[in-house]
Amino acid sequence: MLLRRTRDGVMLPVRLTPKASRDEVAGVEDHGGECVLKARVRAVPEAGRANAALETLIARWLGVPPSTVTVAHGGKSRLKQVALTGDADALIRLIAHRLAELAGQS
Repeated sequence: MLLRRTRDGVMLPVRLTPKASRDEVAGVEDHGGECVLKARVRAVPEAGRANAALETLIARWLGVPPSTVTVAHGGKSRLKQVALTGDADALIRLIAHRLAELAGQS
């Protein structure tokens, strides 16, 4: 996973599938040589609904306040950069822990 530290936290690459049967973080996948988080939301990609649903999904998945999660780049693309505001080291550990949990469920 190519997490990138930023001045305010970390940037998380996500490949989003809208109009899915359920909201879920489905693991990690290779996308053009880059590992990205794979997420699905039920929302349609109209008027920012899918992006808002993604922000809510990531916040719940990580257990962080929704106000700390923002789609920073790729608003109209399936490949997005999600900004997480907070202590970068703590966020990286949290994401690694949640990914390990996902891998354990497989």
